[in-house]
Amino acid sequence: MATRLSDALPPVRGTYSQGAPLKDLVWFRAGGAAEILFRPADADDLATFLREKSPDLRVSVIGVGSNLLVRDGGIPGVVIRLPASFGKIAVEGVRVQAGAAALDAAVARAGADAGVGGLEFLRGIPGTIGGALKMNAGCYGREIKDIFVAATAIDRQGNTLTLSAQDMGFVYRKSQAADELIFVNALFEGTRDDPALVRARMDALVEQREATQPVRSRTGGSTFKNPPGYKAWQLIDEAGCRGLVRGAAQVSGKHCNFLVNTGDATAADIEALGEEVRARVKARSGIELEWEIKRVGLP
Repeated sequence: MATRLSDALPPVRGTYSQGAPLKDLVWFRAGGAAEILFRPADADDLATFLREKSPDLRVSVIGVGSNLLVRDGGIPGVVIRLPASFGKIAVEGVRVQAGAAALDAAVARAGADAGVGGLEFLRGIPGTIGGALKMNAGCYGREIKDIFVAATAIDRQGNTLTLSAQDMGFVYRKSQAADELIFVNALFEGTRDDPALVRARMDALVEQREATQPVRSRTGGSTFKNPPGYKAWQLIDEAGCRGLVRGAAQVSGKHCNFLVNTGDATAADIEALGEEVRARVKARSGIELEWEIKRVGLP
């Protein structure tokens, strides 16, 4: 299958890799391979691929995998991963332009260095700008929607689009922009501030995060969304799930809205543990937790 698929792919300036393992590209360090992994050379190369590919070709996108669980059967079709060339950051006045592959933390630091406040929360979000746009990422009371000006994306026909805040339709932990769009960069706006004060706020945020979350573990970040009026971690704790184990997957004892790969957990272990947590919370409180981590691929 992989050989036939690779023969049908359009010529590109980037690279194709058959049967590329994905577990080392995601924070859980678990899961299967991509049938084909495509790293485009630049936005034009990506647009060319999307325009010239077969209409029925299955295409998906991953970033640094900080909020992603790739199932053990891997991902069929072509998986696109934007390389470092998509991660450039530029600051002009109080506006920050960032490529979709730029790390959220790097954008926060660039803003701080230029005396731009309001982006500090990005320092506490693992992952890239592309993923942050998709899920309206946020923490400590701020979200992408609070700093968003515009974004550039490419659709599955290879057309380049500019999206406004209205086009994005941000809601809690989600953008309502079409799933088929692949973001390539974004423009954010902060406020003029003293660089030292911005850095101090960022340092305090990082200190708080490291004290309360298992950030140095193999994890996928917050597992479930907070239901309206509730905290997911508290519901999980009250359901007796703190420290719960399935294979080498464990509910973190430090913050129980985090699942952790303690060694050689499979993606199936991690997902099954998450479903057990959901079932226990539903049985105790009647509340059905919704996954925040994106789960992709075949079992």
